[in-house]
Amino acid sequence: METKKVLRKEVLAQRDALAWPQIESFSQSIAARLFTLPEYQSAGTVMYYLNFGKEVMTLKMVPQSLAHGKRVVAPKTVPKEKQMIISQILDVEADLAPGLWDIPEPKAEALRPIKATEIDLVVVPGVAFDVEGRRLGYGGGYYDRFFPQLRQDVPLVAVTFELQILQPKIIPLDSWDRQVDIIITEERVLDCRNQ
Repeated sequence: METKKVLRKEVLAQRDALAWPQIESFSQSIAARLFTLPEYQSAGTVMYYLNFGKEVMTLKMVPQSLAHGKRVVAPKTVPKEKQMIISQILDVEADLAPGLWDIPEPKAEALRPIKATEIDLVVVPGVAFDVEGRRLGYGGGYYDRFFPQLRQDVPLVAVTFELQILQPKIIPLDSWDRQVDIIITEERVLDCRNQ
């Protein structure tokens, strides 16, 4: 656990040193790569984490995905149970508000819950990743609890900045950790299934 804490701190310090123009520019490159993925193009329902702080700007991808004719869903956290309710988003402005830790999430009055089995692709958050698909999350365990509810064939796609890609095997792997299938940075697309 200590290793994870130290890694989180180091990587987040580097990420938080990025300037906003870089984050915007990198996020646009990442979005363009995501939208050309065959897995994205064939997906009917796409789940996004909604960015906060200096994360890849997924909030800007939501309207674009809606314009592509996708059904877009996002999580609302239920802190007591450490669970997430997955809700359909129709309008970014009308449906979302700051929630736990100020992360944008669906408003209570705009909840349109869907089953995890209806999702075709998940854009996952993380502090760090490696080329084998190991993921270091923020430590809340929400996604770790959620992943087993998905269909087996659903690709987990990490959108992240190149500086968050670590050397292989540095990220400790726990028994419940699910590795991501694809990683997209501002520089490349990594298919971790071939590693």
